Amino acid sequence: MTIREHHYETRPALAEALATGVAAVLCGGIATRGQAVLAVSGGSTPKLFFQTLAKTDLDWSRVTVCLVDERWVPETSERSNTRLIRENLLTGRAADARLEPLFEDGPSAREAEDEVSRRLSALPRPFDAVILGMGNDGHTASFFPGADRLAEAIDPHAGHRVVAIEAPGAGEPRITLALPFLLEARFLALHIEGQEKRDTLAEALGDGPVEEMPVRSVLRAARPEPLQVFWAP
Repeated sequence: MTIREHHYETRPALAEALATGVAAVLCGGIATRGQAVLAVSGGSTPKLFFQTLAKTDLDWSRVTVCLVDERWVPETSERSNTRLIRENLLTGRAADARLEPLFEDGPSAREAEDEVSRRLSALPRPFDAVILGMGNDGHTASFFPGADRLAEAIDPHAGHRVVAIEAPGAGEPRITLALPFLLEARFLALHIEGQEKRDTLAEALGDGPVEEMPVRSVLRAARPEPLQVFWAP
């Protein structure tokens, strides 16, 4: 896959640039098919990006936001990515967007796979924009080293949309979009910040098994459009 790197001097500058790019992609989706879908990642890194994107002037009522992956915790938990999105992205103008969460109250992540997949099947594909993050261990989405169902999650030919997954470094059980769902996005970006993440990316771009640094499943995938990497110190 072709990789295009965008480096910024500050994190606010990165957030502004990424928000501008994503907004343009969403506007294009709305113009061509009347609606747009954005999939985002959790964690602390994207907060400023979310807050910046939320101020963008576009028809948010035609946008559906979903998660790349989710910890299997209720929205009341501080660990919930759904909560993170509600508090930082679905505010102001962006409050009109529709949220399609991955968490299902009640069943386990494994038991909820079919229902979550059914809900996601109602969304138009390909997604307009998918924003990935990356951990210092080389994971992205919930593709963790040592995960019990990593092979299923990163199978480029898998027919399933989501995979319930558990891993030593993941904390809670999780549910994640499968690799093909991510790769087909019209705009695919990797958002990382800090020197440690940059060093991790450099290592992931080198030789070595995908299973050791599962972000390699994205970096090495065949895809017509480039992967856009956004980084700031």
